[in-house]
Amino acid sequence: MEKVQTPKGTSFLGRFMVLKGALRELWIIFGTKILSIVAYGLVNSTLVLWLSKDLGYGDVSAGFMVAMWSALLTLFTVMVGSLVDAIGIRLSLLIGFGICLGARLVMSFVTAPWLVIPAGLLPLALGEALMVPVMVAAIKKFATTAQRSMAFSMFYAMMNVGFAISGFIFDKVRTTLGEYGHLALPGSDFSLTTYQTLILLGFLFTVPNLILVWVGIRDGIEVGEDGKVRIHKAESKYAEQPVLTAAFKSGLDALGEWKRIFTGLWHQPAFYRFLAFLTLVVFVRMIFYHFHYTFPKYGIRELGEGAPIGQLFGVLNPVLIVLLVPLVGALTQKISAYRVVIFGSLIGAVSIFFMAMPPVWFQGLADGFLGDLIARRWLGVQTDVVNPLFVSIFFSVVMLSVGEAFFSPRLYEYPAAIAPKGQEASYMSLSMLPYFVAKFFVGPLSGWLLVTYCPETGPRHSEMMWLIIALMALVTPIGLFLLRPWIQVKEAGRDGHEEEAPVAEEAVREESEDQ
Repeated sequence: MEKVQTPKGTSFLGRFMVLKGALRELWIIFGTKILSIVAYGLVNSTLVLWLSKDLGYGDVSAGFMVAMWSALLTLFTVMVGSLVDAIGIRLSLLIGFGICLGARLVMSFVTAPWLVIPAGLLPLALGEALMVPVMVAAIKKFATTAQRSMAFSMFYAMMNVGFAISGFIFDKVRTTLGEYGHLALPGSDFSLTTYQTLILLGFLFTVPNLILVWVGIRDGIEVGEDGKVRIHKAESKYAEQPVLTAAFKSGLDALGEWKRIFTGLWHQPAFYRFLAFLTLVVFVRMIFYHFHYTFPKYGIRELGEGAPIGQLFGVLNPVLIVLLVPLVGALTQKISAYRVVIFGSLIGAVSIFFMAMPPVWFQGLADGFLGDLIARRWLGVQTDVVNPLFVSIFFSVVMLSVGEAFFSPRLYEYPAAIAPKGQEASYMSLSMLPYFVAKFFVGPLSGWLLVTYCPETGPRHSEMMWLIIALMALVTPIGLFLLRPWIQVKEAGRDGHEEEAPVAEEAVREESEDQ
């Protein structure tokens, strides 16, 4: 029986080497994460601009559409998690990538809202929803207990490699074609807008993922607590029946298993405390929604058309995360996810106050070496006077990245750490419930903030917009600190509880004994 090697050394270097000898499936997940995030990042950064310029939606209506799409994505994520646990990692990934391919192709070539919304944007939400819970569950199944923290840190680092690539491509395409330019397709009179071209690139980055999963991931494989690899191949109960009948009955069985797992979670007391934790975390996570949906229009309006907004956040932030996350993961390996999230979310929330300060406060730095380094040498902006917003945004993104390096990887690890065996995807997907509620709020809020404080024409007071966002983000660290005695859930292998099973798993065991 194959066995995964897990170095037992606790030296600083040993913490980085713990992934040596890991399953090939774990490395494939890292690779597919990069490509899927490149595709997602290209579409997500473009979405609000595509809705406004290609489909004709205003700031508020585009914000509402983004809110509906993002909330629907989260709802799908909540619903599919237990289905992932029922049908397995490989099949879930194949279905998800297949749906994303079709949806992005429609969005690349269709501009009629009545067609592209139901045939492109909405199916894309379902395809993307299959990615997060299945990949988190895959990390738990393909990594040993000793590898878990570093595996999740690497997983988050790979995600940010993808965002860095997408941010660079986002700016490159906009610079090459123009903010509102077109790409003529060879051999035809048809052309794609700049934003359609970006979405088409998202389609192209999805194709390799389908191939990697098809040929590289073995069905039913997982690593046990002892480091030994086991393959549990599902055998169909309907092998003797016609293919369509067997497929239909197998689908009903999967739905039945989904219902059993989904309903069972609500009988676990620890699960409610877990949801309270995630509800508080939503406030700091909303910063990233605003960088995706509020920041692009803010950047174009304050810095001009073609401004390198993709590099300011979409490249700088991921590059810093790639450098910081493995280091932070190694240094905080034995500290509970809860404590790390409090510390990191405080840094992240405070970072936004840089953008809430009057730009004139940064003019001296903008006129000196730092402004020249950021705007002219790095971003390639040809200007006699550097806009001080380049400096304030730079400070904000750097500090946010430091905070994110602490708290974000643990938001992936925490559900897996406390989830009962076999319910990892269910926990990860249902952890999205608070985000489902929040996204109904953040989309319209984004549109209202832009119209009120950063309109396309007229006077702007963008600092007030970011002050509101920063104050909302502070709810996370303050709330988590004050309510810690009531909502923290013990994690196996953390804070002296190495031998203690997660509370959620104990609840399931007790329920099974009662039955």
